[in-house]
Amino acid sequence: MPTAPRLPRDPPPRFAAVAEIFDQNFQQRGEVGAALSIWQHGTEILHLCGGSLAQDHPAPWTPDSLVPVWSATKGPAALTLLLLLHQAGLSPDTPLRALWPRLALPLTFGQLLSHQAGLPALDHPPSLFDHPAVVAALEAQTPAWSPGAAHGYHPRTFGALLDECVRRLTGGASLGQAWHSLLAKPFGLDLFIGGIPEARFPQVARLYPGRLKPPHPDEAPFFAAIADPASLTRRAFRSPAGLHAISDLNQTAAWQAALPAFGGLASARGLAQFYSLLAHRDSSPLPPEVLAWARTPLVQGPDLVLRLPTSFSVGFMMDPLHPDGTKQRQHFGPSLQAFGHPGAGGSHAFADPSRGLSFAYTMNQMEPGVLPNPKSLLLLQALYQALG
Repeated sequence: MPTAPRLPRDPPPRFAAVAEIFDQNFQQRGEVGAALSIWQHGTEILHLCGGSLAQDHPAPWTPDSLVPVWSATKGPAALTLLLLLHQAGLSPDTPLRALWPRLALPLTFGQLLSHQAGLPALDHPPSLFDHPAVVAALEAQTPAWSPGAAHGYHPRTFGALLDECVRRLTGGASLGQAWHSLLAKPFGLDLFIGGIPEARFPQVARLYPGRLKPPHPDEAPFFAAIADPASLTRRAFRSPAGLHAISDLNQTAAWQAALPAFGGLASARGLAQFYSLLAHRDSSPLPPEVLAWARTPLVQGPDLVLRLPTSFSVGFMMDPLHPDGTKQRQHFGPSLQAFGHPGAGGSHAFADPSRGLSFAYTMNQMEPGVLPNPKSLLLLQALYQALG
């Protein structure tokens, strides 16, 4: 039987349709536990949570519940590097070799952050827990395309690439450590890239793999490619090696590993509050230069790994556009300024600076696919209808 949501308070009347869809995620779409957090102009205007942390456990999902959010970790990881670049007087236009000479590629930081490096897959992938070995493999790897000439999502190597840049900028501190000191601690963000206190372990929800169903037509080429062991897509999602099973992300070793590409744990409130920092139009506590970097698309077109059109700014995903400037899809709402990052299986978060708005949905019953699915997309559609 579906789990009935437990809502912490009655939602404001204007968000009744949003709350109804949230309830339908449990009653009609098989959700186990989930939360939704919406912020506008620095204030949370809606929070819903319901269900349980596990199918066989009565612990209810609360505003403090955490869950692995997979690639939704990439946005916080990217902002950590951007802030360090800004502090060092560097920018997305700075050549990467100025910081990392041994990665002898003609790349800027912006191209690295927008998945143009050509390093999504490693010929001999070491364990992702061995950072020095992954760095050595990246330095030795022949790019899959001429760096800067095309783009393709780096699902796993993205984390090691950013982590090594952060370590060089900080004199040795990892990206997870820098995230905590620069952003999580100062702003009280309930989002961890490693370093989760043991006292929070009981608040972490258990992930469940997606149930088999036909892929969305947009993702059919991706699923065909990932089924081919020789494809760049399959190799990218296996590089570096380790933590390939959904159940692996339910282990404390994964929570503590501080993997910037897909190892973050967050509450919906923590993710939405993070994007609230980026959604401010006039009063953000972040440097205006960094905000401009995050909002500026750098690449758009065929993604050589995901096998569908994608668009990226400096580490953030955006909706690709048609030649006439309209959106090909609205995974980040209707605004052309919106940006964020989904996580595999259904977690989703973004900022819409045009409205000072941020959105985050977290859950533990995954669905097949790498892009947002109806559980979050129907919520954001109802949200924008409510806002008018």
